[in-house]
Amino acid sequence: MSAEIICVGTELLLGDILNTNAQFIGRELAMLGIPHYFQTVVGDNRERLKRAIAIASERSQLLIFTGGLGPTPDDLTVETIADFFETPLIEKPEILEDIAHKFAQRGREMAPSNRKQALIPEGADILYNPIGSAPGIIWQPRGDRLTLLTFPGVPAEMKRMWAEIAVPYLREQGWCGQTIYSRTLKFWGISESSLAEKVSHLLELGNPTVAPYANYGEAKLRISARATSEAIARESIVPVEAEIRQIAGLDCYGIDEDTPASAAGRLLRERGQTLAVAESCTGGGLGAMMTEIPGSSDYFWGGIIAYDNRVKQELLGVNPADLERLGAVSDRVAEQMAAGVRSRLGSDWGLSVTGIAGPGGGTETKPVGLVYIGLAQPDGTVEAREFRLGVRRERTWVRRVSIWNAIDWLRRQLTIDR
Repeated sequence: MSAEIICVGTELLLGDILNTNAQFIGRELAMLGIPHYFQTVVGDNRERLKRAIAIASERSQLLIFTGGLGPTPDDLTVETIADFFETPLIEKPEILEDIAHKFAQRGREMAPSNRKQALIPEGADILYNPIGSAPGIIWQPRGDRLTLLTFPGVPAEMKRMWAEIAVPYLREQGWCGQTIYSRTLKFWGISESSLAEKVSHLLELGNPTVAPYANYGEAKLRISARATSEAIARESIVPVEAEIRQIAGLDCYGIDEDTPASAAGRLLRERGQTLAVAESCTGGGLGAMMTEIPGSSDYFWGGIIAYDNRVKQELLGVNPADLERLGAVSDRVAEQMAAGVRSRLGSDWGLSVTGIAGPGGGTETKPVGLVYIGLAQPDGTVEAREFRLGVRRERTWVRRVSIWNAIDWLRRQLTIDR
């Protein structure tokens, strides 16, 4: 007994919208212990959607659809499903009433096109949408041999319907077997291949399993365990996680939803210390990442975007002679920027970034991707480090990796100094 996800929408195929619905449902199925082997994305086309249903219904017993439940002509998921199973559509007055009520609450009148959303296959149950106008269906068109669930494409609506209706239904129907629990360890400062070599003996485990992957310079190890309950699965992961942490040391900065900024922020809060930043090539991205964390005002004092050399001199106290002799992209300037922002804003720590993000502006001695990061510590010590992020990397890469390198250096120093 396995599930299959079918996401409907031409915008998904064109890449206009990131398919976060499939990611969410995939994780949820794993947590519920429901096997899941296939995902399909299909455009707003009746015949292609029918072919997708035909294939899925032969190899899977639970089909989960997202998208195509709206009132416009290209929203054709439910009517195509009904047509495939040769079942008439029935208008449900309770759906019409619910849609009209929601429009009235917003001070609007329901459009005639919304009546389409009240049509569901004969014999199907309504999967109510508590916040949107598009309901879904729960249907077993072939008895208990096949179950269909449909959800709107809007992630907030889909997640609410999934949690409040679909999950209790699946549990009640006996779909949920062994739980699969996963925890992802996150690493910075080590490549995926190097990390995999260090933990190669763990990659051969059967349960729990360990799988490496990477994105934008960050390496990850996902530990997954299958058990009769989440508590047992969690417990089986503990020794594996402990061994990985021991092997990786400071390269491991957190788990699951952690970011370098949240990890550094926790350490700053624990120590009762504060941070200010000075940025050139990152243009405010360093401060933005630090302030993405709720409660970051406890430890983040602020920042100065010193893009022009006059700002570096007048606001951060950078020596004009050093700017003239060494250039803005230099270790000495990075040090002065870090010390300057710490002094001007009165924080415990100062962090700076200056570099050449590209695609232009590089020279033979200072190529695109050359970045200097400065760190001013509470005891007055100031250091700078050089990073060469490569001429083949695009501007976004250089800026993002510079930000992560800066915060990661701060995190490591905060950890060492504890």
